[in-house]
Amino acid sequence: MDYSRIMTPQELKKWREKNGYSQSQLAKALGVITISVSRWERGVRQIPSFLRLALFGIECKSKKGGEFTKGVKTKKREVKK
Repeated sequence: MDYSRIMTPQELKKWREKNGYSQSQLAKALGVITISVSRWERGVRQIPSFLRLALFGIECKSKKGGEFTKGVKTKKREVKK
């Protein structure tokens, strides 16, 4: 995969749907607001050049059960008394 090529809005939406993310979930995983993802997918704003690489990182974390899993859930910690 060519990580230096900027994604198209259609590619971003296809990636998001294939990986089971809502726009809101993807925004949280990327550290942006939901409207940014919406604007990228509609072609209103140019998709950042690094996004393809960031999505690859999210895929890797998701497969390993890392912190970027769907819904961006965190592990519950046991509180010791």
